[in-house]
Amino acid sequence: MQPTMTGFTQPGAAYLRGGVDCHIHACPHINGRSVTVFDAVRQAAAAGMVGLGLMDNFANSSGYAALAMAELGHLGVDVFGGLIMQPIAGGVDAEAARSALRYGYGGDTGARFVSLPTHHTRHVARAEGRSPAFIETCLAIPETGPMPDPLPEIMDLCAEADAVFDCGHVSGPEAVRLVEAARARGLTRVRTHCSRYAPEVIRAIVAAGGYAEFSYFLVSLAGQIGLTHADKEKHTAGAQSLAAMAEGVRAAGDRAILSSDAGISVLPLPVESFRSFILAIEASGFSEAEIVRMVRDNPIALFRVGGAKPPVALLNAAQ
Repeated sequence: MQPTMTGFTQPGAAYLRGGVDCHIHACPHINGRSVTVFDAVRQAAAAGMVGLGLMDNFANSSGYAALAMAELGHLGVDVFGGLIMQPIAGGVDAEAARSALRYGYGGDTGARFVSLPTHHTRHVARAEGRSPAFIETCLAIPETGPMPDPLPEIMDLCAEADAVFDCGHVSGPEAVRLVEAARARGLTRVRTHCSRYAPEVIRAIVAAGGYAEFSYFLVSLAGQIGLTHADKEKHTAGAQSLAAMAEGVRAAGDRAILSSDAGISVLPLPVESFRSFILAIEASGFSEAEIVRMVRDNPIALFRVGGAKPPVALLNAAQ
């Protein structure tokens, strides 16, 4: 029997039980949020979910995650965070990554992922129509040659901490190069945001050992609304068709992950956004086993969900 939410049995609710939404934006932001971090955890627990990943363009979200675990860890949701290396959060800097990987209340409460920028890559800056001066300050991955510093050191830090190296919002070819370089340095956990990538690029990412994430945000109406993502300027993400995204998910095969990318006030609550997205992907021709792999098995494996103790237990054990 499917779990009941808001007083009635909802289609797709059974997929949420045991599931992980590895990409929500419940942390404070310039844009309005639909939930606080605590609200998001309580709602995920009510749906039977086992993991939530906090994304934040303005700060290292592992601190919010550690606080949520200290207060609500008894609910059984493994809340994890990490660092998106936007300039306001320290930029692409090895020391910022090193600090993030240890930032929490001790034990395994540091960052589970370290991400390259989302809105300070040349790929995104050009798509947003930013000024030439702005674009010049943004990260770009060279087509050939070694990875620019400090990327090799950041990759090594992630490998040492068994954390996820996240390629951020780079172009498809840049993501392929990053995954190949990360794997060559011993990284086994690499996430790419593949919603907009061509199928052949996604297949190359998966062949190189990366996971391919696909998010509800880009097939929702939120993609058509001017929003502030990293500063005072408003930009639209641009809507993507569900058919195009489904083609990308098929290209990713057994390395695909679904997420909501919800939490902004113009979207339904993250749990509801995630449920709706799962149903849409299922209706696009994916089997129950494939859905379970994309919302449970893969994110659990990638982010080590369930392996961390609430920090309060760790602190008590140390006393």
